Amino acid sequence: MRTKTPVGNTNIVELSKVLANFHTSQDVFNFLYDIATPQEIETLAQRFQIAKLLWTTNLSYVEIANKTGASTTTVTRVARFLSQESFGGYRQVLSTRYPKADHSKKKRTKS
Repeated sequence: MRTKTPVGNTNIVELSKVLANFHTSQDVFNFLYDIATPQEIETLAQRFQIAKLLWTTNLSYVEIANKTGASTTTVTRVARFLSQESFGGYRQVLSTRYPKADHSKKKRTKS
């Protein structure tokens, strides 16, 4: 997991701290709709749903794309961040809230 913030991202650090201080989901909801457009929020929500499906199911990338309305490129990108990137944000959130599918039973395919 990355712990060092890239140079020049002090605004992102500040935003992260603000988000970490919310006490209710309603507070987060209200803040998101103040700070972002509905489309930006929908995109974030879609990526989270993709990550959740990758984590909890053995659906193929195409099946996940069809289910979420995302492109297979987006599904592939989320899959890469879920499994390979050092930030570990998806893994941290998903592992504490959702059971992980047994991916050894079915090999996931991109198509």
